[in-house]
Amino acid sequence: MTEENGEKLSGAEIGKDAVQSTVEAAATTVGQVATIVTAAVRDLATAIGDFATEVFEIREASRRAADDGADVPIPAVDEQLDD
Repeated sequence: MTEENGEKLSGAEIGKDAVQSTVEAAATTVGQVATIVTAAVRDLATAIGDFATEVFEIREASRRAADDGADVPIPAVDEQLDD
C-alpha cells in the first residue's frame, strides 16, 4: 500500500488503521442498536400507557353506568332468552 505522496505505510500503521476502522464500525453499530432499543422502549412505554388509559376509562364508564342504572335489576340470562 502506498499513500498519494508515494511513501509506503509501515505494518504498524496498517494495523493501527485496521484497528481504528474496526473501532469506528463497532461504535457505529452500537449507536444504531442503542437507537433501536431506545425507540422500542419508548414505543413499549407508550403502548402500556395507552392501555392503562383505556382501562381507567372503562372503569370510569362502568362506575357511571352502575350509578345511572342502580335501581334497574339486570335480567337473568333465562329471562333474556324468553323474548
